[in-house]
Amino acid sequence: MQPRWYQKSHCSGGETKPVEFEAFFDYQPYGEREYIFNHVWQQVEDKFYVKDLHGVDWKGYREAYARFLPYINNNYDFQEMLSEMLGELNGSHTGARYYSNGPALSTAALGAFYDETYDGDGLKIKEILAKGPFAVKKTDVTPGCIIEKIDGKPIVKGQDYFPLLEGKAGRKVLLGMYNPATGKRFDITIKAISTGEQSNLLYKRWVERCRNIVDKSSNGRIGYVHVKGMDSQSFREVYSEVLGRCRNKEAIIVDTRHNGGGWLHDDLATLLSGKEYQRFVPRGQYIGSDPFNKWLKPSCVLVCEDNYSNAHGFPWVYKELKIGKLIGAPVPGTMTAVWWENQIDPSIVFGIPQVGCMDMRGQYAENHQLSPDIEVYNAPEKALKGEDQQLEAAVQEMLKTVGEKK
Repeated sequence: MQPRWYQKSHCSGGETKPVEFEAFFDYQPYGEREYIFNHVWQQVEDKFYVKDLHGVDWKGYREAYARFLPYINNNYDFQEMLSEMLGELNGSHTGARYYSNGPALSTAALGAFYDETYDGDGLKIKEILAKGPFAVKKTDVTPGCIIEKIDGKPIVKGQDYFPLLEGKAGRKVLLGMYNPATGKRFDITIKAISTGEQSNLLYKRWVERCRNIVDKSSNGRIGYVHVKGMDSQSFREVYSEVLGRCRNKEAIIVDTRHNGGGWLHDDLATLLSGKEYQRFVPRGQYIGSDPFNKWLKPSCVLVCEDNYSNAHGFPWVYKELKIGKLIGAPVPGTMTAVWWENQIDPSIVFGIPQVGCMDMRGQYAENHQLSPDIEVYNAPEKALKGEDQQLEAAVQEMLKTVGEKK
């Protein structure tokens, strides 16, 4: 029996006050998990994108996995078991997730790389991330400076410093700094960020690095844009880059590597498949062409092993329509539309591929690998040195396509 309350409003005076009540609730977690298990099994039976369920013995798997239910007493293990069962389908977009409602405090980040070879107390800054906490506020902090204290507590060699940042994302923190170059110690206050915000800064750093590589390798002739996700915001970014920063480039590299999917294949294919049909030439001076809102010049698309879902679908469309060449590593066949469903216990979510994408030859994209026109792998040892073999191959292909500059 648990006490409950709700807010009762009095319209006349605008007053709100709580009204308490109690109710009995007979919670049966084992019975609830059994219900969810059977529901998941039935949804697959009814909604999987092909009726034969990839030829698996789905009824047999129901019996094989149901025997674990009496021994599962938490949702961590339950979602793992559901994922194992759904994995038997050998399809993408399957599995279960568990979202805990615990009161865990997130650990903040400071927007910097630290020197791993440094062997003393504190954190020696190796690089400051653009638009990070140290970059958006004028301070005397530069690479080489050492963070000695966080909110007055020293950072000791060999001890974990992350507890000093626990729960401080979005809050101001006081840092005790030391600059070995000048011998000065000083305090600064910055606003710490979440690890998610820092991850986004790292993503922007990577994109800027790729753009600089292309610009330098092509002497400014080739443009570069990365498609972060197959969603509206990503398309707006791509559209702005392609028809803005890159409009006067001779060709463009569209990078889809590490993209987790969404639904953008037709939008991107339409953007990149423009065919010039007229020019604007006032008094003999060329100023542009139609269609003005499409890319009219050569392009290529970069792909890799962890392109997923629509990041498999778009490169497939790009190749199928013969817009340009795919460059990089083969992409696993994962182009289906997923059905994600919250359960009566909202901390449990599961997914199955409900809509398959079939080409005009009658073949599903699911489980059919997409091979690039130019196969290039990024060797780990070269990636550690900052080399991007796939990007370099794309630059060379585009330079070959546009030819010598007249």
